[in-house]
Amino acid sequence: MDDPSNSRFVVGIDLGTTNCAMAFVDTHAESGAGDGRHSVQTFAIPQWVDLGQRENRETLPSFHYEFTSDEAAVGHRLPWQDQPAKHCVGVLARDAGHRHPGRRAASAKSWLSHDGVDRTADLLPWHGDTDVAKLSPVDASARYLSHLRGAWDAAHPDHPLADQDVVITLPASFDEVARELTVSAAKKAGLPRVYLIEEPQAAFYAWIDRQGDQWESKVQPGQLILVCDIGGGTTDLTLIRVRTAGADGGQVQFHRVAVGSHLILGGDNLDLAVAKLAESKILSETGKSLSATQWDRLVGVARSVKETMLSDDRPDQYTIHLPGEGSELIGGGLLLTVTAQEIDEILLDGFFPDVELSDRPAAGESGFQEFGLPYAADAAITRHLADFLRTHRHTGIQTSGDDDSAMTSGADRPDLVLFNGGVMTASAIGKRIVGSLSRWFRRGDESSWSPQVLESPRLDLAVARGAAYYGVVRRGEGVRIAANLGHSYYMQVSEEPPQAICLIPGSAEAGQRFSAEQHPLQMRIGAPVQFPLWVSSTRLADTVGELIGIDRAELSPLPPICTALVLGRRKQDETIRVVIEAELSEIGTVGLFCVDADSGKRWRLEFDIRSTLETDREAHSGEGETAGIIDAETVAGCESAIAEVFDADERDKSQKPGKLVRQLQSITEMHRNQWPPSLLREQWQFLFDHHEGRRKSEQHESRWLNLVGFCLRPGYGVAVDDWRVSSVWKTIHGKLAFASAASRTESMIMWRRIAGGLTTGQQSQLAAPWVNALTNKTMRMEPHEAAEVWRLIGSLERLPVNDKVNLGDAALQALSVKKNEKIRDALLWSIGRIGSRQPVYGPLNAAVPAKQAERWCEKLLDFLDRDCSDELVSIARLALVQMGRLTGDRFRDLSVDQRERIAAAFRVRESPQHFVDLLLVGGKLASEEQAAVFGDALPLGIRLVR
Repeated sequence: MDDPSNSRFVVGIDLGTTNCAMAFVDTHAESGAGDGRHSVQTFAIPQWVDLGQRENRETLPSFHYEFTSDEAAVGHRLPWQDQPAKHCVGVLARDAGHRHPGRRAASAKSWLSHDGVDRTADLLPWHGDTDVAKLSPVDASARYLSHLRGAWDAAHPDHPLADQDVVITLPASFDEVARELTVSAAKKAGLPRVYLIEEPQAAFYAWIDRQGDQWESKVQPGQLILVCDIGGGTTDLTLIRVRTAGADGGQVQFHRVAVGSHLILGGDNLDLAVAKLAESKILSETGKSLSATQWDRLVGVARSVKETMLSDDRPDQYTIHLPGEGSELIGGGLLLTVTAQEIDEILLDGFFPDVELSDRPAAGESGFQEFGLPYAADAAITRHLADFLRTHRHTGIQTSGDDDSAMTSGADRPDLVLFNGGVMTASAIGKRIVGSLSRWFRRGDESSWSPQVLESPRLDLAVARGAAYYGVVRRGEGVRIAANLGHSYYMQVSEEPPQAICLIPGSAEAGQRFSAEQHPLQMRIGAPVQFPLWVSSTRLADTVGELIGIDRAELSPLPPICTALVLGRRKQDETIRVVIEAELSEIGTVGLFCVDADSGKRWRLEFDIRSTLETDREAHSGEGETAGIIDAETVAGCESAIAEVFDADERDKSQKPGKLVRQLQSITEMHRNQWPPSLLREQWQFLFDHHEGRRKSEQHESRWLNLVGFCLRPGYGVAVDDWRVSSVWKTIHGKLAFASAASRTESMIMWRRIAGGLTTGQQSQLAAPWVNALTNKTMRMEPHEAAEVWRLIGSLERLPVNDKVNLGDAALQALSVKKNEKIRDALLWSIGRIGSRQPVYGPLNAAVPAKQAERWCEKLLDFLDRDCSDELVSIARLALVQMGRLTGDRFRDLSVDQRERIAAAFRVRESPQHFVDLLLVGGKLASEEQAAVFGDALPLGIRLVR
């Protein structure tokens, strides 16, 4: 491909949470300003604005919508599409989603930064309709970019976007996975070569561009500039210092010196707050709660309420009309009124309260659980701003020995403020923030001091225009912001005490490479290893190779890097000396490499994106590894005992596998339930090293399978468990040595125990042989084997929702059949897991619909009315708790009436108050309840995350 600097166009793309925009510079056009600068232009984006109606708009709303069959029949084909589309993005997607919220995906950008889910998994729309194809956040983002590429290519057939210099914006606080996934989305959209720029920087570049050649008169050395970017999904804070270019007092320079923490806190939260206000009014007037569909519609209306009631010419009140649904669709709507004072109390006082500079944001969980996103726990944006400025107000101040004499008193407060983002279109919010800054930094003799607000007339286009300007700056034109990385990166090297070495300093700039050569590591070839990574936005002075203590107040965990080094034909047990190298790429992503200190061979280390799942967070904290360390002599004794039984070269079968567990308990002098994870994984390795020994006999295989599952349970929680589970899958799935009932049963127990480490595809393969048999009642097997089949099915939380619904129905039907009396405990256990509101490890969007769970609860309540044993009552009660536990997410929670009915049944049977509280108030399961839900004793130090 030609050098991108030779492309005719430089294009900036704002890939926003709520809206996308596109701007460009035609480098072949004559200078519009007469000063040699190329002008930045906005690209009008063609899109559907209604069914069958197409228009060009300056922004493309970041919504994805799948047409109904009737809507698809209209035939929506854009000029660059070969055939009518089944989906759309933009204005129509946003507005049609009000009518059919279950068909619309939104906030893909927030999901890209959500470290509690697999961001590459198909999970949008969140709790969408069952007939709607799900998209991953990456795919949804790619759909927006594909639309922009198609629109551009149609307008510029001789200069396709893939051949141009393209700059995409993202929040300054995006983690490395989110940055990598943004690049992946661009590649999926047919844009293989893009550059990244942080949105606050892009907004400031747009301001520079608007000033023309007058920008230098608007700033002076020594000033500190705050860029406050509050968009639809995130709040991004950045500090830029103004400095002179040299000792001669020449042209000033801009240095980006600090970036705030990632906050999923923005316009979406304000919409939710307005909707909550409206819902409380409806509840007080009618006594009825809103359905999930009505709530979705109300949130859409709340956006209009927010924009209207925060405008300068707002009315005194706003009347909301919420249509009815179902049989009440005609004449069953709701009318309510919210006042300007109420909006101020909810939005201005709630999100922008008057706080002190010393205030810190509250920790904990957000009250907003509506869409599954990890919203900031503290909604007060001014409190986050105070914390950011208190932490970074002195960052980048020159010492007295430097040439810049302007860095004197006053350099620790923001002289200039640039607002950006859709939320900041409301002048009332800007005034609140400026008022807070004035109170925090006004000195005794400065009664009228306040920061100067830099003018930005089009907040919805500024980021895209600034990105295009930056593309020209990269070619040597315009004014450049000297932006160092703003974060320091570390690799953890010890658990006790927890320590890490600095890999990349906060002062790093694009193109630089660093080597932690003063701390070489010993690594075994072919063995899996995890590199726990950390990032800090406050420890910006640490140097490469510096060893520091890990303080969670200063460092935040990143997804770890997991790898196994391979060196051709060299022995797998060979150990080599390696050095970790790091670089900051030109497109703004971090690259990490493992380098053989002797040969110089390099391995690129990739972030383990799957480990961003909540089930793997414990591995990063090291709790599993530090729950207990066993001495080497004892470990060696365990290895010998396992080898004596499973050594494939030793044909002597006198060492009976049935006695192995007792022997291991004797060697360790502890019950197997007390073995710490470190010993369990060591024993797993010994078992796996001798996996051929399972072929000695049926008894050997069944014992081997039993112990492998026990030692690897729950399939996550310790470093590189995903590698261990993958190894078991490749070795065992479909490859049992004996066709005995014992081997089949023990294999099912093993898969159940390690299910949390299995992928969606692996779980579907395991379930496939049983789904039709169980749902069509064609299964014929002994009770003990049938029980294990049902327990296995219940543990597979990544199965498609439709399969779960069918399996749950089948389990309820089987429960009432007399011949199934011996497996009722397994059926009840499986029903509880399948219908759980809080999965043990699975994605939240894989929970079965609340209405379905309610029907199952009714049947279980009927079951409890029968003459059941105390054991069955206990299992059924736990199943009801799993299906009825309050989560705060109305899409998953059962109705209030249903939860009250279950609670009443519990009270009649004198059930523990804790169970009633879980239903009506929420909370977490106790450790013994977690073990019962898991179906086994949990390893020490490993907890069920939810």
